[in-house]
Amino acid sequence: MIDSNIYKFDKIFNLDVSRETLKELEDYSKSIILKNKTINLISKRTEKSIKYRHIEDSAQTIDFVNKNDIKTCTDLGSGAGLPGIVLGILMKPKKPVFKLIFYEKSYHKSIFLKEMTKKFNLNSEIHRKNIFDEMNLSTDVIISRAFKPLPIIFQIAQNNFKNFKYIILFLGKSGKKILDDAHKLWKFDYEEKISLTSKESMIVKISNLKKRNV
Repeated sequence: MIDSNIYKFDKIFNLDVSRETLKELEDYSKSIILKNKTINLISKRTEKSIKYRHIEDSAQTIDFVNKNDIKTCTDLGSGAGLPGIVLGILMKPKKPVFKLIFYEKSYHKSIFLKEMTKKFNLNSEIHRKNIFDEMNLSTDVIISRAFKPLPIIFQIAQNNFKNFKYIILFLGKSGKKILDDAHKLWKFDYEEKISLTSKESMIVKISNLKKRNV
């Protein structure tokens, strides 16, 4: 059972959220843990630390998403809806027109996403499709957490999307090397922030992505 007091965000996040929003994040966490009994949404070992390991980890991307030029966010390999559902709950009072698009090929996980987006009244589309088979997609932000490595996400962005502005990714302790290696094949700009849930990890916001002629 989740302690009802844990949903006071750590001060490091400096998130000004309402009691209602915190309650929705708590309800979402409880829904994940309940569903985790029948399908694998998150590691069982992280259930007791779900607020820190999953909710806050997802929430920290809000700094990159809560911008005037961002109205649509596409979450790839969405799974339990991390970070998409968290972002949707946080953005709802800030920007009601903010839209989430989920790609999750698992039947059971896509059903869970539909249940959560309906429960929290999020402006969303859920596609039970393999993202590699989709073409000519449009979005403002492509976001991915624990789906595919950066080089594959870049290929998806180039091959399957006709329009996008940014890519937001979670990178581990080898993040700098991954970015350096990617620069050998791609031109891009990026902003980075050290993860607030792991000092060895980072969140990056990629822009102006173009394949190098090599």
